[in-house]
Amino acid sequence: MKNRKSRLVNRTAVGLALAASLTLPAGCGVVYTSPTVSRSAGTNVDIREIKLTPETVLLANRAPYSPRDLPQEFYSYATGRQGPGLGALPRAPSVPDERPGRLELRAPPETPNRPYTIGVGDVVLLATKATGTSVEELSGLLAAQTRRQGYTVLDDGSISIPDIGRVEIAGMTLAEAQDRIFKFLLENQVDPAFSLEVTEFNSQKVTVGGAVRNAVRVPITLNRLTLSDALTATGGAAVKDEQFASIRIYRDGTLYQIPYEIYLDRPDLQNRTLIDGDAVYVDTSYDLDRAFAFYKQEVDVIRLRSEARQTALDALGTEISLRRGMLDERRSNFEARQKYGAEERDYVYLSGEVDSQNRVALPYEQQATLADVLYGNGGFPTVTGNASNIYVLRPSSNPVEFGAVTAWHLDAGNAVNMTLATQMQMRPNDIIFVEEQPITKWGRALQQLLPALLNTAGRAATN
Repeated sequence: MKNRKSRLVNRTAVGLALAASLTLPAGCGVVYTSPTVSRSAGTNVDIREIKLTPETVLLANRAPYSPRDLPQEFYSYATGRQGPGLGALPRAPSVPDERPGRLELRAPPETPNRPYTIGVGDVVLLATKATGTSVEELSGLLAAQTRRQGYTVLDDGSISIPDIGRVEIAGMTLAEAQDRIFKFLLENQVDPAFSLEVTEFNSQKVTVGGAVRNAVRVPITLNRLTLSDALTATGGAAVKDEQFASIRIYRDGTLYQIPYEIYLDRPDLQNRTLIDGDAVYVDTSYDLDRAFAFYKQEVDVIRLRSEARQTALDALGTEISLRRGMLDERRSNFEARQKYGAEERDYVYLSGEVDSQNRVALPYEQQATLADVLYGNGGFPTVTGNASNIYVLRPSSNPVEFGAVTAWHLDAGNAVNMTLATQMQMRPNDIIFVEEQPITKWGRALQQLLPALLNTAGRAATN
């Protein structure tokens, strides 16, 4: 009986000790201490807690910060744009069987009316405003306009704008080139107030020879070039006997023929559109030797230009490969330095009740928000984390304030307030702290306390 009473007393003592331990306040430091944001005794840091609202978010974002820039190698690219090429060498001209008699009409097909495309050798003129800030920022362009100096489209299809850089426009219509230059100026933070025009048309031409006043190369401009316009540019045809005269057009390896008498009677043939590379020859006899000599000369010119263009393309390809290799090496070196911590970065820190307490690097070239950092790293467990107490601890950069800390308090117990997290911008050395749930504190206190109590109860029971 005495032993039974002794065990009953011991069990009662254990129960009272357990009950007493459960009633101990969490802040007393006896059972369990969890991190929190408060002015605890002995802390000399001035803590200013500010609740996050739409207004205070604007105040928090006023802290100056410029994200770090990526190295220039990540903006450069190794490329070269070549204007429209000449294509494959033309086939030998197809020659009709010519005998004295009526000349056969073999007119070239109609071509669709397409807008003019800018090519290598063309000269374009950028005209800017005469007043305003755009003159100050585009002073190089304005000076060029004042001197009436245009910009020649280079072999790589680009024009070089002083103090800004190169922009590729070859192969584009005038409207497309305007859009490209507009975006290019915006990307370089220059006021894009300008107009664009082509002042010299050098990339597309039609050759006219034979029985004409003057053999010429007629440029193709913004307006379509007709057969009548091309002959007019030579001063007119020098034809004595219209019956035996013909207009032959060499295009893409095929020889077309228009009897001169038929040409004079038909406006649709006079208005037939010519395209780049056409060779027009006015012939006054059935002897095609002169015509063949003329076409052979044109074929030789095309072949030489094609070979020169191919050589330039090969050299350009080699240069691009070298540039790309250098860029890849520089980027790889930067990534390696970044991997081993040799590149300076801006960081924020995750702590408290989060999935992973770690250091988070702020991105290059853009701002990061509180939501980016929280949810980009797994967020926080809502079972153990207290959504009502999310803090952004930001130390003051003012030496006069002796390390004062502003605790921006986000109450996300109402999920609507998470929209504020998408607006709150991060600053270097911010500490994001998520507090525990009250029940989590009790659970962890019991987790640490129960083994000791059970051991005490076990020893008491054996006594």
